[in-house]
Amino acid sequence: MSHGIDRPAFPADTERETVEAALRLLGKRNLVLAIQDPSFPGQPGLDIGRGTPYSKAAARFLEFVRGLGFNGILLGPQGQTSRINPSPYDGTVFSKNTLSIALEHLADPDGGPPLLDPDTLAELARRRPPGGERRVPQDYVFVAQRQALLEAYGRFSRLRAGAAPGDPVREMERGLAAFQEKNAAWLDRDALYDALADAYGGHAWMHWPDTPAGRLDQDLWVPPPGGEAASARRREELRQAHAAAIERYGFWQQLVHRQHAGLRRTAGALGLKLIGDLQIGFSVTDTWSWRSCFMKEYFMGAPPSRTNPEGQPWNYPVLNPALYGEAGEPGPALRLVALRLNKMLAEFDGVRIDHPHGLICPWVYRANRLDPLREVQHGARLFCSPDLPDHPELAPLAIARPEQINRRSGLPRHADEWVTALDAGQVRRYSAVLDVIVAEARANGREVRDILCEVLSTMPFPLQAVMDRFGLGRFRVTQKANLREASDVYRTENAAPADWVMVGNHDTPSLWLLLQRWQQAGALAGQADYLAWRLCPPGGDRERLSRQLRASPGLLAQAKFADLFHSVAENVMVFFTDLLGLAETYNAPGTVSALNWSLRVPPDYAAAYAGDRARAAALNLPVALALALRARGLHVSDEQRALLARLDECSGWSRSD
Repeated sequence: MSHGIDRPAFPADTERETVEAALRLLGKRNLVLAIQDPSFPGQPGLDIGRGTPYSKAAARFLEFVRGLGFNGILLGPQGQTSRINPSPYDGTVFSKNTLSIALEHLADPDGGPPLLDPDTLAELARRRPPGGERRVPQDYVFVAQRQALLEAYGRFSRLRAGAAPGDPVREMERGLAAFQEKNAAWLDRDALYDALADAYGGHAWMHWPDTPAGRLDQDLWVPPPGGEAASARRREELRQAHAAAIERYGFWQQLVHRQHAGLRRTAGALGLKLIGDLQIGFSVTDTWSWRSCFMKEYFMGAPPSRTNPEGQPWNYPVLNPALYGEAGEPGPALRLVALRLNKMLAEFDGVRIDHPHGLICPWVYRANRLDPLREVQHGARLFCSPDLPDHPELAPLAIARPEQINRRSGLPRHADEWVTALDAGQVRRYSAVLDVIVAEARANGREVRDILCEVLSTMPFPLQAVMDRFGLGRFRVTQKANLREASDVYRTENAAPADWVMVGNHDTPSLWLLLQRWQQAGALAGQADYLAWRLCPPGGDRERLSRQLRASPGLLAQAKFADLFHSVAENVMVFFTDLLGLAETYNAPGTVSALNWSLRVPPDYAAAYAGDRARAAALNLPVALALALRARGLHVSDEQRALLARLDECSGWSRSD
């Protein structure tokens, strides 16, 4: 295969149709682009330094993505984050992030009065720190966005005060009231927390004053026995004292939810599924609001693994199994799960479950200890510990029986084979939380296969049993594959149809950065040999293909993508850095850095992508799909030969023997 960059551009709609035909022939149901809210490109002159999926620039990016042949978009968690911690996986589970409000729509709305002076937006964009169009300047954006939203709420309040009955602002007022009523179950709590945290100097609830009022406010939703009436009175007092702040919070939430509804319409019109991210963690706001649903003695974390050998003390709360309730009568913990799912399924076409282990067999460790890392390393699985001497509190919660535990000497308790067998009744007990998720999905018109389970390197036996019960697949991140181990879970030949395959995700280096590292480490040969084995057409010359891949890192990258399409997995996911050829990392797990969660699609992405794709420095879908089709030996009929010819023409590459 040689490169021909002087070919005329292929019409975008024809290319999409060609890509879609190839995907159908390869048995692919989903081709999804993963991108998180801050990473969307902005509009010059209106961009204050953070992306949003709700802007006009984002709509154009979605058109671009759809034109390439993608049929879905996976967003990251969309909860409210703090000024000091931009991680979306630590954001609120109900409130959306007001940093994602597209200010341009407030300054120039399609209907109703403008709420933001266009000069304010222009000035905030002008003062954006250098480089903000490519990396989010978190501190600046947090302050600038709040300034703009305060102005918007102030203008709404002034317009409302002098409005006549038929004034458009009255419609906004009625919309706000309806939004508050519909979402009262979570909005009341989140708004009250926001007002209290502000009153206490911005401190989290654990650090509020050790005074009678401070202690009462800390435990406002978990009063001690006999304190229920006092807490109820205090909540009403606070609602009255902070009425303006509470309404302002609701007003901002209405804005971002209304813009999200617009995104759904835009994506739907383009033919793009919208997939949300159900994070396993709860924010500080959520732990204050819903603490009555969580265990007191234990936190959730990650045990030692091949990705994180030391383990990770996440400090996330754990749903209390004592509050699951009975069959047909869910308790508070499962009602909280249902409330989350109902909201997400009203906003998305599908849901990615972050770390489903945490819903089925969470790794837990003792809370509030001086050395969380030591504690997480000596933790245990919540329902898999019937007789551990260092965790006797877990024995009454165990689902696995002592005789079902693998007692092999030296086997760590976090090992996948720690539990050796389960009967059907035990699997149903492990499945209690996922049962709620599946039931809510079906009740909202979704299929089980619209649930994505982010299972990576570890698959404990109870988790596998529950996922098998529903026919759910796992994630396979091919850049992590051990090419010397045939049974490695990340290798695509081990995939099942229900799986999701991808080169990388938001927590891994970009493929284009890896190519540089593989070249420096002399590892390209191993990758080339493996990919040649996977992709060499029947009767082809595998050694020759391997040499071609070694000689051309760009071609090897296309082969890495082709490996996804060649697999039997029906679902392919591509992270935006891998699509666009960005040799940068979005998030480095286990590190604290201003660079994490900040990478954005550059404003010149379309032109840059065209050039990079032409020189094999970005994903070229027609090339990858053609490689996958030839690897399967499908080009035998006239129709298949015509499809390959169209793919070659779309790619801008010329093929030679």
